[in-house]
Amino acid sequence: MVSAVTSRGGEHASALRSFLKRAAQFVVVLVTTLLGLIAVTFFIGRVVPIDPVIAIVGDRAPPQVYERARAELGLDKPLIEQFAIYVKKAVTGDFGNSVLTTNPVMTDIANVFPATLELATLGTIIGTLIGIPLGVLAAVRRGTLIDQVVRFLGLVGYSIPIFWLGLMGLLFFYAKLGWVAGPGRIDVTYSYLYTPVTGIVLIDTLLQGQMDAFWDAVSHVLLPACLLGYFSLAYISRMTRSFMLNELAQEYVIAARVKGLSEFRVIWRHALRNAAVPLITVIALSYANLLEGSVLTETVFAWPGLGQYITNSLQNADMNAVLGGTIVIGTVFVLLNLVSDLLYRLLDPRTR
Repeated sequence: MVSAVTSRGGEHASALRSFLKRAAQFVVVLVTTLLGLIAVTFFIGRVVPIDPVIAIVGDRAPPQVYERARAELGLDKPLIEQFAIYVKKAVTGDFGNSVLTTNPVMTDIANVFPATLELATLGTIIGTLIGIPLGVLAAVRRGTLIDQVVRFLGLVGYSIPIFWLGLMGLLFFYAKLGWVAGPGRIDVTYSYLYTPVTGIVLIDTLLQGQMDAFWDAVSHVLLPACLLGYFSLAYISRMTRSFMLNELAQEYVIAARVKGLSEFRVIWRHALRNAAVPLITVIALSYANLLEGSVLTETVFAWPGLGQYITNSLQNADMNAVLGGTIVIGTVFVLLNLVSDLLYRLLDPRTR
């Protein structure tokens, strides 16, 4: 009896040590990756041919004003010392003030990031809900016309620049047919009918019962979200097809068919269930790509998100805003990647 209790206690202690070891590894990887991201972003910001001092004081400022502003920004210090100061501030979320808005960069990012989050989330939902069934159908009907059509749609989604698709979409669905609203997030007429709470217009207008404003926001977000969804669909459908082809070739699928299970049950309850584990990583990476890669879409549709904020800041030599936005996007990408890896381990015992 004592030996059994001792054995169970040893197993619990071993499991605890294993968990603490994995947690420590996770923290080390996270910290190292984020420090590397900050370092790369910082040094790129120092080598680009843009002088942040001139962006602040102007190119006609007297030399003494220029030097004083340069000293206030800490640019007169050695590069290593500048980096140390930058890291110390960055870990607390202090990226300085924006030249364009004069607000703290993190305040600006907090105001514009919900718009990017709204657009990328809708795009991922559309891409997932359509891409997975298309990928499954292509794998089941491998070599048929359906398979060729799905693969062609994926190829087009990868090949055609998204900004061109955005312009063509505006020309056809907005200018010609009038099915959707034009650029922007919501018409000025409705922008004063609700109070921003979450920063996501669809949620705020719906919760506050402003249905006219809600449907106007839906009309504005529909086209850019569908374009990002198509971009996500191209990736998700291709990966789903690949995973399903691998699962359909496994022995358990053959055994299930021999036992007389219906084709629907074999495909959707067995094969897709096993393929869903790696698909989680694919969907998470697709979501991260939309969050960081929606710059062109936001520019074409005048969408007031983080991508457009970074683009405007870069055009006006506002390096504090550019570097701060880049680090935030990179951090989100890293965190989503690590979360997807953790979910993969939780759902698939073989990887533990």
